[in-house]
Amino acid sequence: MNFVFDNNAPIYIQLVEQLRIHIISGRLSAGERLPSVRDLALQIKVNPNTLQKALSELEDAGLIFTERTNGKFVTEDLSLIEKERLEYANELSQKFILNMENIGFTKQEAIKYLEG
Repeated sequence: MNFVFDNNAPIYIQLVEQLRIHIISGRLSAGERLPSVRDLALQIKVNPNTLQKALSELEDAGLIFTERTNGKFVTEDLSLIEKERLEYANELSQKFILNMENIGFTKQEAIKYLEG
């Protein structure tokens, strides 16, 4: 997993977002076991405590779960993954429209711009 971080938001929030994207895009499959916190933190070059905070948020959202002694896994609830995917698409769409309005486009012009 390759993650890119910027200085505009806390790392754990960026981790939540990027892991969420990996789950809803299928890069992390439903039911897939995640590497240990230590291994994953080394892989993406973050502090294990920061990663654990992000994983806790994902677990609270139901996107991952922990099996005692077996590790952390991506949810097997495909309807939840699809719901998150649609919510994320809506978030991206709303941001796009807002950004286009900020530079002078109407909502209709922004939509037309996407259509090519």
